[in-house]
Formats: sequence, C-alpha cells, structure tokens
Amino acid sequence: MDHFLYRNGQLHAEDVAVQDIAATVGTPFYVYSTATLTRHFKLFDDALKGLDHLVCYAMKSNSNQAVIKLLSDLGAGMDVVSGGEYLRAKAAGVPGDRIVFSGVGKTHEEMRMAIEGGIRQFNVESEPEINVLSEVATSLGATAPITIRVNPDVDAKTHEKIATGKSDNKFGIPISRARDVYAHAANLPGLEVVGIDVHIGSQLTQLEPFELAYRKVAELTETLRADGHMIKRLDLGGGLGIPYERSNEAPPLPTEYGDLIKRTVGHLGCEVEIEPGRLISGNAGIMVSKVIYVKSGENRKFLILDAAMNDLIRPAMYGAYHDILPVVEPEPGREHVKYDIVGPVCESGDTFAKQRFIPPVASDDLVAFRSAGAYGAVMSSEYNTRPLIPEVLVHDDQFAVIRPRPTFDEIINRDTIPTWL
Repeated sequence: MDHFLYRNGQLHAEDVAVQDIAATVGTPFYVYSTATLTRHFKLFDDALKGLDHLVCYAMKSNSNQAVIKLLSDLGAGMDVVSGGEYLRAKAAGVPGDRIVFSGVGKTHEEMRMAIEGGIRQFNVESEPEINVLSEVATSLGATAPITIRVNPDVDAKTHEKIATGKSDNKFGIPISRARDVYAHAANLPGLEVVGIDVHIGSQLTQLEPFELAYRKVAELTETLRADGHMIKRLDLGGGLGIPYERSNEAPPLPTEYGDLIKRTVGHLGCEVEIEPGRLISGNAGIMVSKVIYVKSGENRKFLILDAAMNDLIRPAMYGAYHDILPVVEPEPGREHVKYDIVGPVCESGDTFAKQRFIPPVASDDLVAFRSAGAYGAVMSSEYNTRPLIPEVLVHDDQFAVIRPRPTFDEIINRDTIPTWL
C-alpha cells in the first residue's frame, strides 16, 4: 500500500496534488510520502514483536536526511555502508549505538570515524578487515564490537547484480570457514565478537532463500557457542522485495517474514537485527516528469521526457520495470497507446520502457514513475551536466523540498581550472 492515489481526477501524494508540487519546484522531481514510510517501518517493527530486535534501515536505498530523521524518530537503527552514510546518519541525529556499519571495503579512516563517533557494531567481511579493525581499535584504546558476515552459498533467486549470498559473490566469508575465522577474531585485541551477520541479496520475492540461509545461521550459532563464543546478536540483513509490476504476484509480507525469523532463529535467545531498505522506501516515492515531445518513428511512437537515465538509472542498469502513469487521471475506458518511453540523454540506453501501453499523453503532460523511492535519487548523477533533481517530502497537506535542484553555476563552479591553462 502507498499514498499516491487519484483524487478528483488528479494524482495526489497524500493530500497534496502532484501538479501543485510540479508548479512550485519544476520537473522532474522525486516526491516521498511520510505516511507510507511510517507505515512500512512499523510493519517490520510489528512483525518482530516478541523478539528483542532492532530494525536498521538500509540507508543505501534512500539516504536523504529528512527520510533518515523520520525513521530514526520512529525508533529505527541505520545500516550504513560508507563513511559518508555514517556522517549522514549522525547529522540526522541518529545515535551511534543504533548504527551498524556494513560493506566489504571499510578503510582505516572510516573505522576510526565510527569508533570515535560511536557505533553499534561493524559487520566485518574478511580476515584482512578483521586484522585492520583490531589495529585501529587498539590504537584508539577502544574495543570495537563486531559480527562476522558469513556467506551461506544460498541462491537468492534475484537479479545477478544484487545477489550477495552465493559462493562466487564478493561478500562475507565462506560459512565453511566460520569457526576458524571466529577463533582468529576472538584472539585479537581491540575486538569484541557479538554475533553473526548474513545478507543474501536484494529484491527477493520468495521466502525459501531466507529460510535456507537462516537455518544455516541457527546451526552456526549453536556451533560457535559450543566453541566458547558469546553469540548474542544475529544480523539477518534485508532484501525483501516489492511489487514493481502491479500485475505480478506480490512478494511475501513483512508479517510472513517475521514469522519465518521467529521460526528459524527465535529459539536462540539472540537479539535480532534486520536491514530492510527497498520495502520501506521503494513504494514511498514516485518520480514525476514532463513530456517534452511525442515523436513518431518508422514503426513506433516515442514519448520523450525531461527525466533521463541520470535521474533514474534502474531501467538502464538492471532492465528494471516501473509502472508509469499520467498525473491527470485518464477517462475510464480510454484506449491505451504503445510508446517507447525515453529521456533526452544521447544514448539508446536512456530508455525507461519499450512498447509500453499507457493512456495517451501529449507534450507538457506530467507522468509519474511508481516505486521510485528506493535506488532512485541515491543513484542519480549529473551526467550531461543535468542537475540533480529535487526531492520533496509530503506530510498530509504539506510538502517541503528536502533536496533542491542545483543551478548550472553551482555545478560548473565546482570545477577548478589549473593556473597553467
């Protein structure tokens, strides 16, 4: 469920007409719903009731500080994967003891930053990283809490670019080597082993891969405890998918996911962390664009928009599908037209959809891309010197720009010409 619905013939974000936002900030832009973000977080939080738990929002899906603060105020922790994300979380007021630091390539500087600023735990992914973290923590006279990410060799049945739990992926240590690596970490100074971490991928639409992975984690927990390790925390990652195509079967609900967690690891007495991102933010946002031209080709029609692949890269990068609909509600029974829906960037890859049936639209009409709240604005760029597009947050009948569109002067003036030129 989201809060982007037609009302009196106009698409609304909660109680705000999308056309009113467009008239104020221009197109293209992203708009997020406070009500949807809140609802989706609470679904996960409620799904784990009865367990000692923390829902850590995966900031990589949407790291705008307004979104972070909204979720943090609801009690969310944060899952960060870079020093920059860590600083974003801190700037939004998230306490260090609710920040989990993930990622395969943490630098000395990032480790130092998080130890000095406060951290719930590092999810470490390799023996070299364990060694470096021990050195950094020891140099600071500190103790760094860690979980070790294990790779369970489970096929997440998702897109190959966002699968992370197979043996040939770069993430984690092979679960078969876990006992040796945990023994090594336990003998190093400056580290406190607190638990196990696992994450098998993103946009999962079935529960079976989660169950396979979590049962392996449960077995490993018992083994490591028998070896003398104090395993008190299980970070089970995120990855539950959303329905990008409304006609497709809906992925499992957070309640079903929560039941699975309780069934597979609930008996262990561990604190459970999960790291949802896409399911919290994905359907909480849309991207709005204006039609520049409707162009007739040899055997097809092109809808040329003012948004491009630099604004929403998912279709070009992953072949991803987004529902696209007019902002003005079409008349019932209006015959749909088949378009190639494209942007103005000079690449054929700048294509959002091919031969897509949507209601007919004309130049200057507005269209909305659904399910654009995750991996949209965060992956955007200024390719072709196209300014990053605004992000807007709505709350009931109010809206605010939470990231403005930069001017061309601001973009160009970031460059520096050497004195010898």
